[in-house]
Amino acid sequence: MQHIKKAAVLGSGVMGSGIAAHLANIGIPTLLLDIAPKELTEEESAKGLKLEDRVVRNRISETGRHKLLKQKPAPFTSKANIALIEAGNFEDDMERLKEVDWIIEVVVENLAIKKQVFDLVDTHRKQGSIISSNTSGISVEKMAEGRSEDFRKHFLGTHFFNPPRYLKLLEVIPTSETDLEVLSFMKKFGEDVLGKGVVEAKDTPNFIANRIGTYGLLVTVQQMLEGGYSVGEVDSVTGPLIGRPKSATFRTLDVVGLDTFAHVAKNVYDQVEGAEKKVFEIPGFIQKMLDNGWYGSKSGQGFYVKQGKDILELNPETLEYIPRQKLKTAAVEMSKQQKGTANKMKALVYADDRAGQLLWNILSPVFSYSAQLYGEIADDIQAIDSAMKWGFGWELGPFEAWDALGVEKAVQKMKDSNIDVPAWVTDMLTKGFTSFYKEEDGDLYFYHHGEYKPVAENEKVISLKRLKKKNGVIKKNTGASLIDLGDGVALLEFHSQSNAIGLDILQMINFAVDEVEKNYKGLVIGNQGKNFCVGANLGMILMEAQDDNIYELDMVVRHFQNAMMKIKYSSKPVVAAPFAMTLGGGAEVCLPAAHIQASSETYMGLVEAGVGLIPGGGGNKELYIKHLSSMPKGVDFDLQQVANRVFETIAMAKVSTSGEEARENNFLNSADGISVNGDHLLYDAKQAVISLHAKGYTAPVRRKIPVVGETGYATLLLGAQSMVRSGYISEHDLMIAKKLAFVLAGGKVPYGTEVDEQYLLDLEREAFLSLVAEPKSQQRMQHMLLKGKPLRN
Repeated sequence: MQHIKKAAVLGSGVMGSGIAAHLANIGIPTLLLDIAPKELTEEESAKGLKLEDRVVRNRISETGRHKLLKQKPAPFTSKANIALIEAGNFEDDMERLKEVDWIIEVVVENLAIKKQVFDLVDTHRKQGSIISSNTSGISVEKMAEGRSEDFRKHFLGTHFFNPPRYLKLLEVIPTSETDLEVLSFMKKFGEDVLGKGVVEAKDTPNFIANRIGTYGLLVTVQQMLEGGYSVGEVDSVTGPLIGRPKSATFRTLDVVGLDTFAHVAKNVYDQVEGAEKKVFEIPGFIQKMLDNGWYGSKSGQGFYVKQGKDILELNPETLEYIPRQKLKTAAVEMSKQQKGTANKMKALVYADDRAGQLLWNILSPVFSYSAQLYGEIADDIQAIDSAMKWGFGWELGPFEAWDALGVEKAVQKMKDSNIDVPAWVTDMLTKGFTSFYKEEDGDLYFYHHGEYKPVAENEKVISLKRLKKKNGVIKKNTGASLIDLGDGVALLEFHSQSNAIGLDILQMINFAVDEVEKNYKGLVIGNQGKNFCVGANLGMILMEAQDDNIYELDMVVRHFQNAMMKIKYSSKPVVAAPFAMTLGGGAEVCLPAAHIQASSETYMGLVEAGVGLIPGGGGNKELYIKHLSSMPKGVDFDLQQVANRVFETIAMAKVSTSGEEARENNFLNSADGISVNGDHLLYDAKQAVISLHAKGYTAPVRRKIPVVGETGYATLLLGAQSMVRSGYISEHDLMIAKKLAFVLAGGKVPYGTEVDEQYLLDLEREAFLSLVAEPKSQQRMQHMLLKGKPLRN
């Protein structure tokens, strides 16, 4: 079977370099090649360089490589990964393609140029290596014409979405000659190693996601013009209210770039006929925007422009910018009261007001179009829905959204509105199948040619929602549930508001550890919410503090600390599975676990200083211990440097921008794991429990901890005091820093004293409670709860 140990990316533009960065993030050394320049830059001439100098010949790819360090959002999970990318050029380095197992072409979208590149590839590659094109719509079959048999067998389309690190979709497009083993390998590799959501698409214009997504965007523009809606009005109802990203329609176009969007639309326009061709025609006002160079974010203006603090929207008739508007109707207000996307959509789409009419006129053509293309662009409806969710960030694919509105009711309304309903949908209803998907005993099925077929899922994808329906729960309260994950492993799921930690979750942690010690191999702490956990319940803390209930708060903090110690000293392994925001108390839950299995996209930090506090659940101590345990054994190290680094991480409320950076910040140690595919996180965490149990896991032994004491405390404060003097931090920031420094230093003891964990926990609790009582800390908490951002006071 195939292995990919080294890769080459041909083309170092935004997309090519982004794919190279994604490969580097997962540890694959990558050659990044581009054309050799034909003339020197002024800078190169001034340095006395010549065209034949290697540094000049690699300039284009080297520039692409270096731009990765400045791009936002960051393409690298760790800046150190740039070392895995090596720059080169098409003239000098093509013979090095013999070294690689996968060659990805990402040159300009021009068939003739791509074929020239593949001619060179065919000459220099090794037999059996995989070649793919990242084209967004050129025929994959045509690219392979005239190539050697081994090339054609190992060739396919692999369409990444931009930015490759963050967008989940990978469309894999085989040709009629692609070896089935190669196709099967790439789909599995894409999911398990690249961490992608993989769909197999057919070789049709723009494949799946861009075909339907572009159609939907153009239909929306047409409806805006026909119905007399404004840009802002459309965006106010085509975002989260219908399960789409916050960027909705026009903000999305600004981010993507109007030039890119027009290119994708033209690709379909040139290849289709009739009514479909008319939809893909670029509206006149957008053509004028393109002529003006108003491409969106990259050019500083598009459908929106920022003037001072205000964001203005474009009037498509006058091409002038006007104050941003929102669509306010009874249906919009009613929909905001509903729970869940399906109910919000129903409240909106079937309403007879301006919002309802707009959304019906946008969604129903997309339902019809998706159903017409079923069989042409993909083999089943599941691939179409998955492509739209992973590529465009839709919460529901077109067929799932159709189900949410009720297929029979929607079909009747479509017929009444003269919207084409493809015969197979009518036939499906006639045969008594009333939905595109159904769930039975926790298993999911989709409609396919007159029957329901099981949704094919990788065994590593665990759905907690379906698992609970299948197996029930062991125990639950308002904040958390204990679930049987199978194979002797239990899972503690948080489901409070924002997964914030309150007494209900602490009670369930205590129950879960006791239950697992008696009856299970180990415990996973994980969930499938938007974020792992954004911290402790700040509203409750503030309320108690304002009521002067310090005794109550003391009890809550003790409970929190005790629950964390229970996780740490459990006789069975506890594995934490953090992802997305893992802040404050969320990080404190992970730090004492026997093992952390983090998602690659984990944003972890002890951020309490931002709300005028320090960590109170043992986080200071545990991060300090993690740093100590990362020190090389048997080698003398500077204890003060360790304390300094922990102090800086907590005082500056540093948050990692990836799982890899969380490891660099010592929230994870070298033995902890990172899952590239977030959908496999709970499976990987479960395997970690099973592995620890199989190795005969025993609880850690309580050990004393060396601290820097009184002299170290003074050293810790030096930096903070100079920052106050230079106006970088406030007097209140200094007070927080003093409390934190006192805790980390271990109080008034001599340097190097070894202290007990409980002693440090007591210091932490006292410092936390004294800060909670401070009016300025309470102001910070209130500001965070009201505005969602820190207050500097």
